[in-house]
Amino acid sequence: MRENRLRTLWKSGGAAVNGWLAIPNGFSAETMAHQGWDSLTIDLQHGVVDYQAMVGMLQAISTTDTVPVVRVPWLDPAALMKALDAGAYGVICPMVNTREEAQRLVAYTHYAPRGTRSFGPVRALLYGGADYPQEANDTIVTFAMIETAQALDNLDDILSVEGLDAVYIGPSDLSLALGCRPVFDDVDPPVAQAIDHILERAKAHGLVAGIHNGTAEGALARVAKGFQFVTVSSDARLIAAGAQQVLAKMRATAPSATPSNSSTY
Repeated sequence: MRENRLRTLWKSGGAAVNGWLAIPNGFSAETMAHQGWDSLTIDLQHGVVDYQAMVGMLQAISTTDTVPVVRVPWLDPAALMKALDAGAYGVICPMVNTREEAQRLVAYTHYAPRGTRSFGPVRALLYGGADYPQEANDTIVTFAMIETAQALDNLDDILSVEGLDAVYIGPSDLSLALGCRPVFDDVDPPVAQAIDHILERAKAHGLVAGIHNGTAEGALARVAKGFQFVTVSSDARLIAAGAQQVLAKMRATAPSATPSNSSTY
């Protein structure tokens, strides 16, 4: 079966730099994949991506060695299994709040006897290889998102679930849950303490800790703390930031040449 480079990277002690895809387009996904990200996550929860667009994006990512990951909308067996059948090599599940929910997540993402995943790896066989059915349980990566006060209360119970590989922190939702500003990097003190606590407990349970970041500087600071999966911004945000930089430079150097919002080209 095709190697899951996330597992290889983590085993060596390294950290994976993950990109985030919210734009439902194969060409933009292919362009992102060719920039050298260790992995790319297709966001089915908050992005504007549907299932059919996701499949085309997974095919686009497959033109590179970048590891394809999907964040599913919810803890739903159909969504998880279809993402894996389409060729995702990792799944991120939001709002995992209890041990029972973590157990269901593991069951939905593993074939029997470890779990209850239904067999039908239609595209996964093409991407992973002919021995996918035998090797998938040990190759796919399963993330549980920790982003609520309830999840914090049940943290050790969640992290002790056998078969869970990693946790992923959503700083904005975690901030809201703790009564703070919904931001990625410059989080309020209670959120910073909670993030450090999640990281420490994940390490204690032998799990990888991942987190969403708004900037490269924020991601680097978290890698230095011990996070091994760091997302930096998203395709949509990077496009907007790049365009803003170009326009700011144009306005600063040649104000009369600044493009307007009219239809003139």
